[in-house]
Amino acid sequence: MRRLLIAILFVLFIFHASLFACTDIMVGKLATTDGSVISSQTVNGTYDSRIIIVPAADHEPGEMAPVYEWIVYGDRMPLVKLGEIPQVEHTYQYFNNAYPFGNEHQLLIGETTQSGARETANSEFAIMTIEQLEVFALQRCKTAREAVQLMGDLAVEYGYRESCNLGEGLSVADPNEVWFFEVYGVGPLWKPGEGPGAVWAAQRVPDDHVSINGNYSMIGEIDLKTNRPPNVPEGDFLICDNYLDTAIEIGRYDPNGGEPFVWKYVYGNIKGKWSSRTARFFTLLNPSGNWDYNKTDDYPFSFKPDNKLSVYDVIELFRDVATGTPNDAEAAEAWYYKDSKGNPVKSNLASPQPGNDIKALLGIATVSNFASHSTSCFYINQCRSWLPDPIGGVVWFGLSNSQKTVVVPLYCANTEVPVSWTIVNRSDKTVDRNAAYYAFATVNKLSNQRYQVFMPQVIEVRDPIQQRLYKMQDSIEKVALELYNQDPALAIEFLTNYTSSVMLEVEKAYWKLADTLVLQLQ
Repeated sequence: MRRLLIAILFVLFIFHASLFACTDIMVGKLATTDGSVISSQTVNGTYDSRIIIVPAADHEPGEMAPVYEWIVYGDRMPLVKLGEIPQVEHTYQYFNNAYPFGNEHQLLIGETTQSGARETANSEFAIMTIEQLEVFALQRCKTAREAVQLMGDLAVEYGYRESCNLGEGLSVADPNEVWFFEVYGVGPLWKPGEGPGAVWAAQRVPDDHVSINGNYSMIGEIDLKTNRPPNVPEGDFLICDNYLDTAIEIGRYDPNGGEPFVWKYVYGNIKGKWSSRTARFFTLLNPSGNWDYNKTDDYPFSFKPDNKLSVYDVIELFRDVATGTPNDAEAAEAWYYKDSKGNPVKSNLASPQPGNDIKALLGIATVSNFASHSTSCFYINQCRSWLPDPIGGVVWFGLSNSQKTVVVPLYCANTEVPVSWTIVNRSDKTVDRNAAYYAFATVNKLSNQRYQVFMPQVIEVRDPIQQRLYKMQDSIEKVALELYNQDPALAIEFLTNYTSSVMLEVEKAYWKLADTLVLQLQ
């Protein structure tokens, strides 16, 4: 009867539709060139790209912490209180955003939605969105393992509530390790007090491995006797107690069917589906693996790359638009015309990210790449165990399309950013010169109009600044460490001022670039 009711509710439910193509890349400390641990995210879609720094705070005994909905649209929608949970004695400073992404202790997080099986649609009584789970983790935890366990426990107790898609995933890093966490609902009939309100699992990326998640579950087979994937150490996997019972109850797994329990098929619902970003990541970083490009649903959770990666390598990965591959939209034949002598000429309009009208007009097909024209913001999170937290944790933060933007170093204990990076209203269709986002978004939009002419000009601005910021990192942090040894507050003030100056410099450069490009439109 329960399955019949769920089936009926599927017909009645109108699921929230959202543009989702967020990508998380994770790198273990032995897979990086310097020992950093890396998590990351592109926030693709019309989401809140502001950087809001929420300070640390002490709380009174008996105080309650509110649970909100619509954090993801906080730039233009009022938060709606769904409930509350007991508050803790002390909460840490953290960066709030559509998807809160870091705290003062080098706990740094990225998010990516998971398609999920429709049977996992959440109940109206569930209150824990992924954004709110991130808030609680960043306020209360210092390590990735702690954060994963806390978010899983809260989702089970209070119910996981979808905000953008059926399932959610997080890359959760600290100075020593990086995990990937997935969570789904247990169906629309759940009520508080009537069993677990979520299913979740989390897998640790081995130190010498890399992993990716681009809206595409990657956690594989689970041994029902050990409750973890085969050949994965016990300490490298966490999972809720109810994962099997819930799968059976909602009709996603038949224990008598003779099939193994594969998490990404049962809950992630990816069987038979292909992921362009997953294929690109595996074949780019591990060409010796001879991966079947067209069969990504059986790729492993992680792999050892052929070469170690630097933070700059990951920045470059997020600029990838599949150039030189069969999915390179910029190379499509439709972009070519013949000149007066009959020679083929590539149109200046040729772009790896053409708009929908151009795609329809020319018959060009595209796939989802690491770089996306729809990105609100993105970040590459760098955690380092050999440095104090205020210096070791860096969020390389960028606004708009990751192919075209400079990322700036935002240190995890910084106490403020320029006002222009704290304001934006994406529901307002006018360009706001007071909001930094629009400098980068304007360059993104304009450069796509005459891409062959404009993109080289973007690179001329982007690369020198980006390379200088990256090369300066060691020198800046050497000064910061000397100050830290005198007084940690001095180091935090120094890094706060440094980040602010860089943000203003880059913002100014992109407004100037936008003004230059607009006069070259034809």
